[in-house]
Amino acid sequence: MRRAIIAPLALAAALLCAAPASALPAGTENGWEPAPSAPWDVPAGARCDFPVHGEPVVDEVVRRVLDTHPDGSAKRVAYQGDLVVRVTNTGTGAFHDADASGTAVVEYRADGSQFWSVLGPVLVGVGEGGGNVPRGLHIVDGVYTLEIDSLGHKTVNMAYGTRDDLCARIG
Repeated sequence: MRRAIIAPLALAAALLCAAPASALPAGTENGWEPAPSAPWDVPAGARCDFPVHGEPVVDEVVRRVLDTHPDGSAKRVAYQGDLVVRVTNTGTGAFHDADASGTAVVEYRADGSQFWSVLGPVLVGVGEGGGNVPRGLHIVDGVYTLEIDSLGHKTVNMAYGTRDDLCARIG
């Protein structure tokens, strides 16, 4: 079991540290640039049984392009930094400040699908029938991958970790 956890950690560390100079965006410090998160809203029933608003209260996320597609668009991007999202039940005002400060390497594929290799917590929203986890808003924390197909279906494959149901926290 220990070897199964160490290998993904070593792979993620290698992916985060290795980037060809040609893939670095111009004018950024060591290739890292801010990657701010926008506020968002989802209606009742889309993720939780009630309407939800999400807004970063701490957002120090940066990204580094590691590889590009032939057209110059980002193919493989590393993300890191502190991110705390206030998730609010807009019907009652109940909220939870969710730590989503995980580190990820995301592969953006030509067909619109994505493959994430993740260490630590990330906020994952899933619609009804839209993934291998239940409909909801979840903080997935640990060592895992997240596959998002071209239609938006999400598959979380945990090597080690937990899932926190934010709808239950603010419901």
